[in-house]
Amino acid sequence: MIHIVTPENEHLFRDEMEQAYQLRHRVFVEEMKWTDLAKDDGREIDQFDNEHAVHMLYIDEGKVLGYQRMLPSTRPHLLSHVLPQLCEVERPVGSHVWEWTRYCVEPGHRERGRALSPVANALLSGIVEWGLAGGISTIIIEMNPLWLLRLVQLHFRTMPLGLPQKIGDQDVIAVTATFDQRTLARLQEMRGDHEKVLAEPGTTWRRLAG
Repeated sequence: MIHIVTPENEHLFRDEMEQAYQLRHRVFVEEMKWTDLAKDDGREIDQFDNEHAVHMLYIDEGKVLGYQRMLPSTRPHLLSHVLPQLCEVERPVGSHVWEWTRYCVEPGHRERGRALSPVANALLSGIVEWGLAGGISTIIIEMNPLWLLRLVQLHFRTMPLGLPQKIGDQDVIAVTATFDQRTLARLQEMRGDHEKVLAEPGTTWRRLAG
């Protein structure tokens, strides 16, 4: 299941958040070569890991296999303060718009070919479930342009905010992706069930395992 971590419950997930920061470092620094993010302690943490961030963790038997972070567009975020050059139109802002950042999955649990892996599906489903419950309908994403077709196939309605630009050794484009109940239905169809992926508030993986 996907566990949502905020300042209110972070004390219950200290070890798991450490794993998440280390996973981020392995993926974004060691794999993707975003060397500006490198830290001596092997933990990728930035200025947006603050009280406004919402962390989502895929945890299996105490191990963090996937991670993503949501940032409100009404406060400083990557597109507004780090990568503004990716946006050539009026920047999307509103309580219904959040930025999806730092998405990463352990190498052994990524998709092979065109099908989403179970971890990737759960992470995306977690965003949609969380958004539908909280009045959020649009996410900002800075991503490889190859993901555009994938998102459309998952029934997200995407809109580029500018042209791709080279960051590190990868092309990156900023887009908005709007979702609704049909997006959730598509993700559920792909994984073959209609169960919720978000853990109930106040639930930890330890309680689920017990």
